[in-house]
Amino acid sequence: MTPELVFRVANSLALLGWIALLLAPLLKRWRGPLWLMTGRVLPLMLAIAYVPMLALHWPEGGGFNSVAEVRALFDSPGALVAGWLHYLAFDLFVGTWIAGRAAVIGMPHWQLVPMLLLTFLFGPAGLLVFVLWCAASRPSALRSLEGAAP
Repeated sequence: MTPELVFRVANSLALLGWIALLLAPLLKRWRGPLWLMTGRVLPLMLAIAYVPMLALHWPEGGGFNSVAEVRALFDSPGALVAGWLHYLAFDLFVGTWIAGRAAVIGMPHWQLVPMLLLTFLFGPAGLLVFVLWCAASRPSALRSLEGAAP
């Protein structure tokens, strides 16, 4: 499969996952299976695509020890797609964790949606907003991670 095809398929799968994640709190009967899909199955599928993409397309001079080495990675379309798969998998995993934690602490869905959208678009920023919201409105939610896994 070409990097372009992997990119298109992965984006489609991730988008379906994010739609399911946004709808899961409204579909209580299906929430558990949807979270299993968005928090485990889809990230693992993306990881399965990530490993060979990175292994097959690692460019000479690519690495993580300098900006120049990272730039060399992103100059290779296959390694760039591998990096994109990395983002898609981890952001979806984190988004599912946020949704599960929000359910445990009783966050209203209307407050969760913007945080999930922020996580979808800007990963760590969405996580930061969620943690700040917890710190400001439910500090006890930060003391324990019990029940955080969906």
